[in-house]
Amino acid sequence: MPIPETCLVVGCLAAAVTALAAAAGAWMVRGSTAVPAAAWGVAAAAVLALEMGWRAAGGLGDPASAAAVRLVAAALSMCPAMALLGAKRPQHGVWQFIVATLAVVLALPAVAATLVRPGTFPDVHMLGRGFLLVLVTVGWLNFAATRHGLAATLVATGQGVLLRVFLPLPAWRAGDAMVDAVGCLLVALGAAIAAVQSARASVRMAVGSGHPLAARIDPPYLAVRETLGAAWTLRLAERFDAIAAARGWPCRLRFGGLDPGALGGDDTWHRDAERVFRALVRRFVSAAWLRRHGRR
Repeated sequence: MPIPETCLVVGCLAAAVTALAAAAGAWMVRGSTAVPAAAWGVAAAAVLALEMGWRAAGGLGDPASAAAVRLVAAALSMCPAMALLGAKRPQHGVWQFIVATLAVVLALPAVAATLVRPGTFPDVHMLGRGFLLVLVTVGWLNFAATRHGLAATLVATGQGVLLRVFLPLPAWRAGDAMVDAVGCLLVALGAAIAAVQSARASVRMAVGSGHPLAARIDPPYLAVRETLGAAWTLRLAERFDAIAAARGWPCRLRFGGLDPGALGGDDTWHRDAERVFRALVRRFVSAAWLRRHGRR
């Protein structure tokens, strides 16, 4: 088999691995509002695998058609990060319509090129190219400071490679099978690392403090951080700290876990603090999810 076809087959298999890792992620985050994001990831990886396999079989001999399918995959690949940004009950369900609308808008140049100007490459406006780069960066930043930082970096780098012809970067040659395979492998490696990390965390989540209140709050809180990323974690901490300050509790919720404040003294507020935390976190996860990620 010639090298280009071999690279395309490798890319197709890597994209299939990514889809499987995303499906496994959807199972591991069941009960949380991150499930739609994982489902979008499965869809994006499936379309990419279809494109790479179709090209390997010679079904997308026209470079313009391959670019159109790639743009659709690019549009879907932006959806997981956007789905997480709206992952708060009760609006997380309706938010998926907004995410789907974003995907349609991003894919419109591919639709126009296919239906209106057959045989031409999708014409993505410079604003659209810049927006794609912003979305990739936002998705990476949401997990860069978490335990999934390495996985997020690999996925974002792979996305950049796969979307290179649609980003506001120096011109790349479209249809380079070897470069496409490298991008698919980077995304697959990042997705696989994230899935393994999530599986390990579901078995054992380290608690950052020996304080009894921190031992009850840290496991679900850190699990939320790894599931939803930094954006909602910081918002959750902000709301908890505001209530703690208003009620005179010495504890504060940091990015790395609960800071219980001064040790000793009156601990009658512990039960109220835990109740407030659970009420806040239930906007993102179910009671069953909390039981799975309770104290280890």
